[in-house]
Amino acid sequence: MPEMYFQIRWPDGAEENCYSPSLVIVDFLKPGETYPLSDFVGRCDQALNEASERVQKKYGYFCSSAMDQLGRIHEHARQFEKQPDAVVSVQSFKPGSR
Repeated sequence: MPEMYFQIRWPDGAEENCYSPSLVIVDFLKPGETYPLSDFVGRCDQALNEASERVQKKYGYFCSSAMDQLGRIHEHARQFEKQPDAVVSVQSFKPGSR
C-alpha cells in the first residue's frame, strides 16, 4: 500500500512531517493550502481513519501508525484551540519509502 508523508506548518510556525499509510490523504489536503485549525483536524480525522480502514481491508488489521499520527495531530492542535484565527498550512507531500 503506498504511503505518503505530508509536511505541515502549525500556527506557531513549527513544522511537522506527518504520516499516512495511504494516498487517500491527497483527497483531503492540498499542498499550498491553509486550513482553519478545526477544519484541518477534521480533514485529518477523515483521511487517517479512511487510510487505516484501507489497511484493515487489505491486511486484516487497522493501522496503528495512522492512529498514532492522528493522536499527535489532536495533541498538537489543542495548544491552539483558544486562538480563533489559528490555521494550519500544508507545505508538501512526499511518497514514503517503506
